[in-house]
Amino acid sequence: MNGALFGIDLGGTKTEGVVLLADGSEALRHRLPTIPGSYAATLTTIKQLVATLEARSGLACQRLGIGIPGSVSPATGLVRNANSTWINGQPFHSDIAAALDRPVRIANDANCLALSEARDGAGAGADPLFAVILGTGVGGGLVIGGRIVVGAHGLGGEWGHVPLAGGAVAGAACFCGRSGCNETWLSGPALLRDHLANGGQSLERVEEVVELARAGDKAASAALARYRERLARALGSIVNIVDPAMIVLGGGVSNLPGLAEDLPGLIARHIFAAPDDRVTIRVVRAHWGDSSGVRGAARLWEAEE
Repeated sequence: MNGALFGIDLGGTKTEGVVLLADGSEALRHRLPTIPGSYAATLTTIKQLVATLEARSGLACQRLGIGIPGSVSPATGLVRNANSTWINGQPFHSDIAAALDRPVRIANDANCLALSEARDGAGAGADPLFAVILGTGVGGGLVIGGRIVVGAHGLGGEWGHVPLAGGAVAGAACFCGRSGCNETWLSGPALLRDHLANGGQSLERVEEVVELARAGDKAASAALARYRERLARALGSIVNIVDPAMIVLGGGVSNLPGLAEDLPGLIARHIFAAPDDRVTIRVVRAHWGDSSGVRGAARLWEAEE
């Protein structure tokens, strides 16, 4: 068996693959567009991506990990809670293993982010480590002692579908069937909705809100301030339960200017600690950026060895 680890990150708009060598360097990385709405197309895309990685790297894919925007139920073997809703209720793990004719390890994409950053990213040496994805969707992953905390029912890290801490109103309906989930307040689309609902313009990208705020637009500045406060409340609940040594931010919204730098002070208002407890809340951006998830998927094999 060669020492290479293959990883796939199934995203809403792109499916990315990586070949990771034993020293952590990347032999190859490649992306294909995700075809939304089609389960069959998703399986085909992953199969094509693995074939391309093997052909271009010259290495056989013997250890493959896949990160998905949901989780596999231990009880049914079916995908649940994925915001790529077309894979929900499907036996994805068994189907993709059969399509590729090899064993595959599957994990939530936020868990993959957490594992990647704990192994050789911004959180190397930090234990426990909590990682969050702030993008089109919102998710969380927890690593303790170098291992992903999956939980008794595979629900560990489902922070995106916890009701926003201290939420004064129910919030928008979530794809999961409930309302007021962290995802409905803290995703990129949620920030754009909040901006529009509070006197701002209709915009398509979070970056546009930032640009308006820099130009002195009050509605944009207020929307960003509300977002920071809501995120601080949501992360404060994690600090009170898990007390992580570090929080790592991933996803496109994590790149909001000053977000990681502002959060420690904002979170401090929401934790159960006295001033002389000297609690240091470390919040950093993912070292591996938007490729951290795919690297973590590859490392799913390491995590069990």
